[in-house]
Amino acid sequence: MRKLLIATKNEGKVREFKRRFESEELTVISLLDLEEAPDVAETGHTFAENAVLKAEAIMKLTNQPVIADDSGLVIDALDGDPGVYSARYAGLDKNDEANMDKVLEELKNVPEEDRGASFQCILAVAIPGQNTEVFSGSCKGAIAFERSGNYGFGYDPIFYLPSYGKTMAELSPEEKNAISHRGQALDRLEKGFKDLF
Repeated sequence: MRKLLIATKNEGKVREFKRRFESEELTVISLLDLEEAPDVAETGHTFAENAVLKAEAIMKLTNQPVIADDSGLVIDALDGDPGVYSARYAGLDKNDEANMDKVLEELKNVPEEDRGASFQCILAVAIPGQNTEVFSGSCKGAIAFERSGNYGFGYDPIFYLPSYGKTMAELSPEEKNAISHRGQALDRLEKGFKDLF
């Protein structure tokens, strides 16, 4: 059975990749499955730079094809923050609840019409002996005034989708994957790398 390595320790992201690609012929694994997997320093200033850094570092370490994801929340009223710092916005321990608390606090006096935001995702594919390629996806919405919903992970409970009248966390996994930033990037990656899957 072939293995597809995703360069992440985020269990939510791993679940989304498994739903999409795991089959009888292909097993999706992540850094959680590797012994002593390193934390690659995300020193880039963009999602693309960080995704490429992670993909290439893990590819060199394992000598196998690697997909890395860098994604996050971009809020208009915060001049694009939290952006590349989305996972650590409230501190280095990557606490989803604390991150949402910080965003809601910073936007507490911002009116509904000025709460526009988007989720951005970049996937980098690094294969030994080949140039690294990147695929992008984005999903527009707004920041809700409070959490709602039990699905998803990260900022999903406060990311409101006006066309659905729901937050991302109120969508089923199938509904989310059909419209999400990562779902769009995965669609493009799948078309570009059919042989990988």
